[in-house]
Amino acid sequence: MFVSEALALASAACIALSSMFINELNGRVPLMTLARWQITAAFLITAFAATLFGGWATLGSWQVLALAGSGLFGIALASTTYFAAIYSAGPRVTALLFSLTSPFALLMGYVAFGETINMTQGLGVVLILAGILIAIGVRRRRPAAMIPLSDGEPIEAPAPEDTLSLTGIALGVITAFGQALGSLLARPAMASGVEPFTAMAVRSGLAVIFFWALLAVPQIARQAGKFHSRDFALAVVSSFFGTALGMALLMGALKTGNVGIVSTLSSMMPVMILPMVWLRSGKMPQPAAWGGAALAIAGIALMSLA
Repeated sequence: MFVSEALALASAACIALSSMFINELNGRVPLMTLARWQITAAFLITAFAATLFGGWATLGSWQVLALAGSGLFGIALASTTYFAAIYSAGPRVTALLFSLTSPFALLMGYVAFGETINMTQGLGVVLILAGILIAIGVRRRRPAAMIPLSDGEPIEAPAPEDTLSLTGIALGVITAFGQALGSLLARPAMASGVEPFTAMAVRSGLAVIFFWALLAVPQIARQAGKFHSRDFALAVVSSFFGTALGMALLMGALKTGNVGIVSTLSSMMPVMILPMVWLRSGKMPQPAAWGGAALAIAGIALMSLA
């Protein structure tokens, strides 16, 4: 398998691990507060790593602009609409709509850079997307607010159905589009040799300003919640694995990888989280979820042979 594909899968694994930590904060920390904590921690971590590795020297003015645009669409916009979609349409529907990132990225990569994939790679993409849709679509007794596949403790009441609304669907589509556009804008800067942690420091730096500026909105300021050191520590650990390391690996994958293929492989988080859920909860995910995982793995195998 090529290095870019391996980095994209490693990114998905890191984001899956991050999601396990986020699940511990479910119901304890308001979503926008968690976003501020995570993105601020990610900026500090990646900025330190960029300084340690001398990555700032790899930046030029046009790379800064490209990465700032990538952060605007891929982090600030996509994260905000992602949270709003969860509120409006529910976690399962939001996760299903988020899988549109892959076809958006494939189309954008073709239009912007002339990137194409062969039939074997195309079949691999289809199998991965089908596997993700099957895995996410499995009904559970208790859907977590942030992670559609992480099994919490069982409860007696049935899970509430996700509400289908035009607003929620629109927000989910915007999230997928913003994520794909963020990757597309980052691709030229990464191909020019920007160090991955430095790229994430630039991307997250703009998002830090955005999320803290949102406190000027009274409704968001009222949802700040109380500060608890244990919750904050979990948020920082989650940020290290997800937003900092995971997204830096994604930036590394974009150095040489096809935008569409990298986006597809990095969206494997719902599949990769299955064994983590099993180890954490002691409860085996449903057979249909494993079937979806098997389809996704078959798709990766096809990509690696192409």
